[in-house]
Amino acid sequence: MSDETRPLPRIRARGRSFLALVLSPEAELDDWLRGLDAQIARSPSFFVGKPIILDLGLLAGDAEGLAELYPALLERGVRIIGIEGADPDWPAVAGWDWPMAFEGGRAAGTVELPDEDTDGTAPAVVQPSGPSSALVVEGPVRSGQSVQNPEGDVVVIGSVASGAEISAGGSVHVYGTLRGRAIAGMGGQTGARIFAGVMKAELLAIDGYYMIAEEIDPALNGRSAQAMLEDDTLVVRPLN
Repeated sequence: MSDETRPLPRIRARGRSFLALVLSPEAELDDWLRGLDAQIARSPSFFVGKPIILDLGLLAGDAEGLAELYPALLERGVRIIGIEGADPDWPAVAGWDWPMAFEGGRAAGTVELPDEDTDGTAPAVVQPSGPSSALVVEGPVRSGQSVQNPEGDVVVIGSVASGAEISAGGSVHVYGTLRGRAIAGMGGQTGARIFAGVMKAELLAIDGYYMIAEEIDPALNGRSAQAMLEDDTLVVRPLN
């Protein structure tokens, strides 16, 4: 069979959502950077691997120290994926490696920054004993921490703080308060669910379909609830 007569392969595309943090520096920039250093000292892993959007809307184009801001953030391990609120033609930012802009993002509310240094302390985790087994987390998942089990469920016997993330190939079960992000059905399991003893999530996602905090029915805030897919739509229902 020639190349011209061979059937063309079907191209498949699936959505995937990520929650980016937005940093909004303020004048005086030297003081702001010292505050950032203090935050990093309290929680060294908080910004590690996180996509960051730099919002310069609170700064003027001639703000003192603006030219040095971008390299200063890179030196601190801050991964910038987009810049907003500024003109690339400003002389102070002319030498920046300006990232390609992202469009269509929606605000997801304020992220709780950790007040204390966790020293990288991770919750106790009972590893899965075989394929498609559940990963059990005994204790709270703190802000900036991430727990993943691409092959099965994740069970948290505790709470999930704002700024933390739970990702599972199967379902996510949180016996305490879910304030962070919960992502289920990573491997295309449309029947996966997200269960929370107290639902206050920043973001819920199942098989690429997602919902942010502002889209969750306020009547369910602080109640036991579950999220599931119904006709390719993510819905949240009370558990009692």
